[in-house]
Amino acid sequence: MKLFYPAVFEKEEDGRYFVYFPDIEGCNTQGDNIDQAYEMAFDALGLVLSHYKDNNIEIPTPSEPKSIELSDNQVVVIVQFDMLEYQKKHESRAVKKTLSIPSWLNEAAIEKNINFSQVLQEGLLNRINSNV
Repeated sequence: MKLFYPAVFEKEEDGRYFVYFPDIEGCNTQGDNIDQAYEMAFDALGLVLSHYKDNNIEIPTPSEPKSIELSDNQVVVIVQFDMLEYQKKHESRAVKKTLSIPSWLNEAAIEKNINFSQVLQEGLLNRINSNV
């Protein structure tokens, strides 16, 4: 699920950038330069949206960038966020699953030294990526 949120980047007197998301209360960060500020904004957005998802809190609808009022030292930057990619990067803990397969298939796979977990993960990723 890809989301596009407008973030307000405010250049401070010392050259650093303060960043906040008008649609997500309390979601703000900063960076020493614009590149670092963008990376920090992505991480801050990921933390908040993951918290929302884990706690069944409704994820806010992004505003239209044109509707955001800015001061002279502010600019709107769109931050693209992909929940699945963020989870892949930050939530790699293993979860045990039990499944059943025919005994003949189990024996054939063992003979070929097939890693069941790897095959299941690859199959699930293929299915997820094909949107089936």
